[in-house]
Amino acid sequence: MSDASGGRRGSSRPKGRAAVRWVAALAVLAWLAIGGVGGPLVGRLSEVATNDNANFLPPSAESTSVSKLVGRTTDTETLPYLVVVERTGGLTPADLAAVQRYVDGIPGLTLAEGRTVGEFLQAPPTAAIPSQDKQAVLIPVAFLADQAEVTVAGDTALYAVAQALRESAASTLGASGLTVHVTGAGGFFADFIIAFSGIDGILLLVALGVVFVILLIVYRSPILPFAVLITAMFGLSLAALVVFPLAKNGSISLSGQSQGILSILVVGAATDYALLLVARFKEELHDEESTWTAMKIAWRASLEPIAASAATVVLGLLCLRLSDLGSTKGLGPVGALGIVGAFVASLTFLPAVLLLIGRRIFWPQVPRVDHVHGADAVGTRGIWGRVAGLVGLHPRRVWVVTFLALATCAAFLPTLNARGIAQSDLFLTQVDSVTGQEVLARHFPAGSGSPVQIAAPEDKADAVVQVLESTDGVSSPQVGLVPGQPPKVVDGQVVVQATLDAAADSVEAEDTIETLRSSLDQVGADVLVGGTTATNLDVRLASERDLKVIIPTILGVIFIVLMLLLRSIVAPLVLVAANVLSFAATMGVSAIAFNHVFDFPGSDPSTPLYGFVFLVALGIDYSIFLMTRVREESKSRGTRPGILVGLAVTGGVITSAGIVLASTFSALAVLPILFLVQIAFIVAFGVLLDTLVVRSLLVPAVSYDLGDRIWWPIGLRRAPSGASGPDEGDGDVDGEGSPAPRTSAASGRSAER
Repeated sequence: MSDASGGRRGSSRPKGRAAVRWVAALAVLAWLAIGGVGGPLVGRLSEVATNDNANFLPPSAESTSVSKLVGRTTDTETLPYLVVVERTGGLTPADLAAVQRYVDGIPGLTLAEGRTVGEFLQAPPTAAIPSQDKQAVLIPVAFLADQAEVTVAGDTALYAVAQALRESAASTLGASGLTVHVTGAGGFFADFIIAFSGIDGILLLVALGVVFVILLIVYRSPILPFAVLITAMFGLSLAALVVFPLAKNGSISLSGQSQGILSILVVGAATDYALLLVARFKEELHDEESTWTAMKIAWRASLEPIAASAATVVLGLLCLRLSDLGSTKGLGPVGALGIVGAFVASLTFLPAVLLLIGRRIFWPQVPRVDHVHGADAVGTRGIWGRVAGLVGLHPRRVWVVTFLALATCAAFLPTLNARGIAQSDLFLTQVDSVTGQEVLARHFPAGSGSPVQIAAPEDKADAVVQVLESTDGVSSPQVGLVPGQPPKVVDGQVVVQATLDAAADSVEAEDTIETLRSSLDQVGADVLVGGTTATNLDVRLASERDLKVIIPTILGVIFIVLMLLLRSIVAPLVLVAANVLSFAATMGVSAIAFNHVFDFPGSDPSTPLYGFVFLVALGIDYSIFLMTRVREESKSRGTRPGILVGLAVTGGVITSAGIVLASTFSALAVLPILFLVQIAFIVAFGVLLDTLVVRSLLVPAVSYDLGDRIWWPIGLRRAPSGASGPDEGDGDVDGEGSPAPRTSAASGRSAER
């Protein structure tokens, strides 16, 4: 090369590097601005979240129609607190007098900001209702439902009133030996607010802390983990910038559960994407002196698998828009926006930081230009070299044994009890509303305070009452909402009420509602059954419908994405089938754990769907990371050697990503909510199973056994200098292959170039 040429190139490099640094610095500044605006919104998402089942049901649900009629027959809609006062030896006249003084003082109980409880009640409570055994009294307190989201000194009025009722009862009645609990819908929602109060801070801190420790172990660097975690937080900030206004305007439904899952999803996904990019960047630094050149190669090589992974998860989550439940439907766009935030931050902010800091970000183990590559690990004593060697030596034996083990676990899937659970079983810690519900059931009909409500034409009201009187588990039927008063007629319809003997949130009560609906169909198709229990039943029925509709749709979407990515039909079929088998095995193991290890009372009907979405949509990521690298290596080495090299090269980073994602979802277990703890177990176990078994053994062994047929029908266009693998077409008769011959570093890298 001439001196002039060399001089021109030398003079342009400093300018090019300076331009790159300026662009990287501007990208970091832009993300600092996004974090400054979106970061505070992450902590405010609970302000726009709602957890009322009735708000999540479709308009076509029976209970929704009844709720609308009830709202039209009353001036105001209420949410009841049920204050239960108990003395097991029997209430004395002095006790009853003290209870009445407590009742009279409820409207005047003071809240923060100079407000009183009476401002939020439909009417002052009058007298306590004694139980037949004379051991308890019930005090219904009707809270105005439209005041639930009003804030009092930073707390919702619903929570503030519940706390005032509890504190006043403890000081005035508890001192005399009476036991007091606040339950009912108002009490349960107040306890949910307490349970989810840590979702903004504790959950995120636990997740970030766990991920930080894992990244320290993976990278052995004190600097790089901070870059990755800041990337995740910026991705979450970007998502919050969009989610908060959409939820505030009612464009999407955000529940407390979706809020917690959003944080975990973004942290896990962003960390996974970062691990893949950083691993490829570090790999290129062993060959390239210029960090810019290394990043350019790494970014281009990582873009396709990360984009495909993100697209798969986003499209899978958006399939939740097909749900009949607002909470599930809302999780779709919420989670999708979170993944988009993680994707954008991982491919813009993180590369900028890596370019600005350069090789020093890996300190103290700074990579040097030594032409050492992960591809050289095949057949060596390293763990992933050994795994690749095992797959190459005994592919059919490996995948058959793995398949049988997974199928055995999947056989326990039918034992998973996802019929639903009582509202009192949602909490894993002892809470006042649950204890109050138990006391209520001991002394009153368990369904007191949450009646079954039937919307019927006025001329059919008497026939409805007759059906109620003849149905087991139902008592005290009445026409109208207020005893002794004529019912209000709206468009020729009235509301008939009755009390259920079983707890309103129990499976037994739902069975009674199903019996009532069947019996009342004989009275007329225009007779509809609603109320708290009917709402819970409709949620379960909607969840069962969602399983049948959404799961096939997600599988179809994932298959199409994989087909476009891998330019094959066989490979996507293998990956989808393997991940479905992994999901079934995970749910089978979960059934064993929930039934016999943790002794859970059951599962929410939506648990299998949520588990499927996260396991299949997220679990397919690792197969995408593997197979895109396999395809890249196969173009120069041949399919079978390419599979082994791809497995050896990606083994460490994908396993690290799986452990990070599993640990991140495990953080959901810090919240004392049964649904989230079960999701934490399902996703954590399932991701580890997918990472360590499906992606490491099943998928590469099946692919190796198939050879070139894995790329059917388009096939694989190999580079002219590519090395040929052993018998690429058909494989050997007994299904055994031989590991790929080791390729020298120089020839391997030249083939990649």
